[in-house]
Amino acid sequence: MGIADDLRALLSSEQVSTNRSVLEQHSRDESYHTPVLPDVVVYPRSTEDVVQVVRYASVRGIPVVPFGVGSGLEGHVVPVKRGISLDMMQMQRILEIRPKDFLVRVQPGVTRKRLNDQLRRYGLFFSVDPGADASLGGMTATNASGTTAVRYGTMKDNVRALTVVLASGEVIRTGSFAAKSSSGYNLTPLFVGSEGTLGIFTEITLRLFGIPEATVAGRAEFADIQHCGNAAVALITAGIPITRVELVDAPFIEAVNAFKQTHYAEVPTLFLEFSGSRESVEADSRMAQEILSDEGCRDLQFESDEHARNQLWEARHSSAYAFQHQHPGCGLLSTDVCVPLSELPGAITNAKRLIDEMKIPGAIVGHVGDGNFHVSVAVDPADADALRRIEQFNEQLVFHALRVGGTCTGEHGVGLGKRKYQEAEHGSSIQMMRGIKEFLDPGHILNPGKLIDEG
Repeated sequence: MGIADDLRALLSSEQVSTNRSVLEQHSRDESYHTPVLPDVVVYPRSTEDVVQVVRYASVRGIPVVPFGVGSGLEGHVVPVKRGISLDMMQMQRILEIRPKDFLVRVQPGVTRKRLNDQLRRYGLFFSVDPGADASLGGMTATNASGTTAVRYGTMKDNVRALTVVLASGEVIRTGSFAAKSSSGYNLTPLFVGSEGTLGIFTEITLRLFGIPEATVAGRAEFADIQHCGNAAVALITAGIPITRVELVDAPFIEAVNAFKQTHYAEVPTLFLEFSGSRESVEADSRMAQEILSDEGCRDLQFESDEHARNQLWEARHSSAYAFQHQHPGCGLLSTDVCVPLSELPGAITNAKRLIDEMKIPGAIVGHVGDGNFHVSVAVDPADADALRRIEQFNEQLVFHALRVGGTCTGEHGVGLGKRKYQEAEHGSSIQMMRGIKEFLDPGHILNPGKLIDEG
């Protein structure tokens, strides 16, 4: 019997596939990284199913790579050593909503939009918004961030507890329903962001927030990207409790206008959002208007109508797809770095200079309220010279971030694309990370070849 037949005997025929199109779907994410076909795709429906698969794989040394909706941007789900692609999307139950505790417990295949649809009746919402309708398991694995992180934090700030299947098949639970604890080592944030290399999540307990009484969105236009970055820093340092502050470069605005048939001015722009009580939102908006004017804002438009706000954020969230649409036949390198807030304007200006000097088909967008920005680059895998220049650009972007006290990735994760920068960023502590990996996964079966893996 082969792997697929063994797994069908463990689970059921419907939960195991070797269909070519299914294998191809699980060979890639939305990045430019080279696809690799898994040997088999398995669809667990419970923690016990995951345990069965992992125990089987552990005994035989077969790689296991968790898979969500495949919206990653650094090759996290590419099964570089083949093996089992473990598709978690049949684990879609919302297991428990605790409105008085502002908590929810879910399976990893639940997507953030579906969760928020269910939470609305309780007057609650889950805050982390990476743009894509990603699975909560994938968001936890990559420590997803997004447009609202400046106010509500990243996944590490919002995951309260986890149920994890380790490489041995043992099941552990980290954390509790309590708001804080001084008991034992804090294992939850160790697993959040581990990209499937330390364990497989089968239950996730998440922190929730009340839906604000009022929300206002805004669009502030600037003559150049440096003034745009300066204005973002000024808003944050003024202490305004802003919900979102997103920088969108002119080439992205141009792409969105063509893709979504919008008519925004094609200049560097800050997309803003304020939420809270009506009185606080009005006061915050007035103060922001004064600050933005002082920082060279050419035009500022506010939107309180829900449809107009949604259109604004839909434009922001579709910017990468719109940009890719302008470059048919190309893949997308969407790289990100994060720097201290004081270094943000300089880092963005440096990125813009590199794009122009190196003739890179790229554009900048970012969650600039916390120093995190992205550069999307159109990649033609067949053009060796262009690939070389893009790799050089990415490297210069990363090393500038590291020089000013930042990180090679604030949101997208390491995966394949940022693995080569781990030693430069972490120094000798990389050996401790590898020791943790060795202890939890001595057979190196969990998403091998990623994160801090040497090969």
